[in-house]
Amino acid sequence: MTPAEALASRRSVRGFLPCPVPRETVERILTLAARAPSGSNIQPWKLHVLAGASLARVTAALRAAHEAEEPSRRDYEYYPTKWRSPYVERRRQLGWQLYGLTGVQKGDRAAGKRQEGRNYDFFGAPVGLVFTIDDDLEKGSWLDYGMFLQSIMVAARGEGLDTCPQAAIANYPDILRRELGIPASEVVLCGMALGWADPEEPANRLASEREKLAVFTTFHDPG
Repeated sequence: MTPAEALASRRSVRGFLPCPVPRETVERILTLAARAPSGSNIQPWKLHVLAGASLARVTAALRAAHEAEEPSRRDYEYYPTKWRSPYVERRRQLGWQLYGLTGVQKGDRAAGKRQEGRNYDFFGAPVGLVFTIDDDLEKGSWLDYGMFLQSIMVAARGEGLDTCPQAAIANYPDILRRELGIPASEVVLCGMALGWADPEEPANRLASEREKLAVFTTFHDPG
């Protein structure tokens, strides 16, 4: 798969086959992703790779918290604290597209909660990744981290695998600290599901839209 093919085919998969991913494949993906750039090469990323019993233990704890409606508390604000156009419209469009595919009707809170809860199973993926960053690093390191995350997703496509980056995994940082031994000095950033997409999963038919180049780009030299 070429880089262009990997980028064009990357999507957030919300249903995975139960087939295990060999550890050497995961190591190969992460080794490639670690070539991502970072300011002064400080490489601010840290991560925990979960599979088998460790994945089952962590997902059980996260599911229990979600089902009990324990208050979620991220270490940082991921989304805007005040939504405005055009971001709120884009968010709503994606949400209704996903709910339409998964059969969640407007106002059906129980069905919405069940769909949301699948985040805490890493959507059935055989590998779950949990990412952290030292809490004394600044915004530049967070920018670097984004390039690392994207590199994982592109490298996974090169192996024929799919991913889903998940902000929701960071909703219960205290649980993750307890289960994974994450120190208080690290921000729980996000999670990521990794595996083979389930072709029978309705949510995987979601094709999120992207704005045209002219919407977000200004060319100052027409060439």
